[in-house]
Amino acid sequence: MDNSSATGGKYSTQAMVDGVDRRTPSHDTIHQHKGLRTGELVLRAGALLLTLAAAIVLGINKQTKTVPVQIISTMPPVNVPVSAKWHYLSAFTFFVVCNAIACAYAFFSLLLALIGKKGAAAATVILDLLTVALLFAGNGAATAVGLIGYKGNSHVRWNKVCNVFDRFCHQVAAALGLSLVGSVLFVLLVLVAVVRLHRKY
Repeated sequence: MDNSSATGGKYSTQAMVDGVDRRTPSHDTIHQHKGLRTGELVLRAGALLLTLAAAIVLGINKQTKTVPVQIISTMPPVNVPVSAKWHYLSAFTFFVVCNAIACAYAFFSLLLALIGKKGAAAATVILDLLTVALLFAGNGAATAVGLIGYKGNSHVRWNKVCNVFDRFCHQVAAALGLSLVGSVLFVLLVLVAVVRLHRKY
């Protein structure tokens, strides 16, 4: 039986030279490897752009509105300018920092992928997993605060504010959507690494 058939088509030829098994990868194997590498580059570039956009969209988010404030019940309300800025809430600050870190990591990992350093593959997979955890933590914190701003909380008497700062809340939602898609791309990068290891062994 042909030895190349016994290996499931992974190698096209098998030869014994000086007692050493020398095998040449088939065209299918080379094509699959190039496809995975191209997919990895696209995913890393997409994650870079999405996390960068999420950090910028929320990092420049602010809105000032004039709202009536009732100081004394017997007097008419006083119009007071009130501002909403992203750094007023620690959850939004954490979100911006998480996406900035993920963006920086995506940039350097993209450079490593372009160079083709094989020794950094294991470390890259671990860092991809840590980046996924970091992004999900930032998204969760920002989403929780965003829901309070959108619906309020009657149990602790926190009033909703998105009816006043509508543009601010819409920008928060856009940043959350961008970051969520970016985190999904990092998850796909981990799956690509798993597929590569499966085919290798």
